[in-house]
Amino acid sequence: MPILEVTNLKVWDSITGRVIIPDSSFQLKKESCLAIVGESGSGKSVTCRAIMRLHKAGICQTGDILLKGENLSELSEKNMRKKRGKQLCMIMQSGMRAFDPTCVIGVHLKETLVQHFGWSHAEITTKMKHAMESVLLKNPIEVLNKYPHQLSGGMLQRVMIALALVLEPAIVIADEPTTALDTIAQYEVVEQFIRLRENVGCSMIFISHDLGVVQKIADEVLVMKAGEIVEKADTKTIFTEAQHDYTRHLVSAKLALNHHFNKIMGGVGSAEC
Repeated sequence: MPILEVTNLKVWDSITGRVIIPDSSFQLKKESCLAIVGESGSGKSVTCRAIMRLHKAGICQTGDILLKGENLSELSEKNMRKKRGKQLCMIMQSGMRAFDPTCVIGVHLKETLVQHFGWSHAEITTKMKHAMESVLLKNPIEVLNKYPHQLSGGMLQRVMIALALVLEPAIVIADEPTTALDTIAQYEVVEQFIRLRENVGCSMIFISHDLGVVQKIADEVLVMKAGEIVEKADTKTIFTEAQHDYTRHLVSAKLALNHHFNKIMGGVGSAEC
């Protein structure tokens, strides 16, 4: 049985009547990583927010979302809040948006962990310190006492990954987590996501437009265009035997970019992604 099943998901804007996702169905296997790729506006992030039931006002959805056989679409908001964090952990594109700018980082983490586990301040500090050290954050106690704007984007992403390590969720949803980072920070954060899967044994949905990152981290790839799923296959098949023209376009664009980069850097163009 897959850990997550999304069936006939429809998302629309109740104010304008515009349908954003007409009818999506897919599954996430236990302990696997499913990447969702596509251009901006293809419905990747909307799909993730639908799973979390975190849409903005005016955005409606129908369909079934089964987590370990339980239909999240039928839960009250109170019960859904219990699922967020402990069962479904979402790591956003911008670490700055994930934290209250008026509070130090530690306050947010404490509130989250008290809500789910009821731990004492000392327990939370000990567990977060250990987790933050494991994702290579130096001086974790000092970091806990800093405001979000005092930390870099890469550090904020690492803090969120450390929180996921402590929460040990069934599914981690990462929505373009490397987009706002420089190349070195991107590489380091992706490595931390790989270790997160290994250490927690969680399943993962990884949203990205960076096919290089997708090829490194994903077991399967789901391709979206204009709100619809146009192709889904294992990662190797997507990169070598894609069936849909749009998928082949995305892969060829990635190859062309790699070739151009290698040429600029004085290297030999390669056909590898």
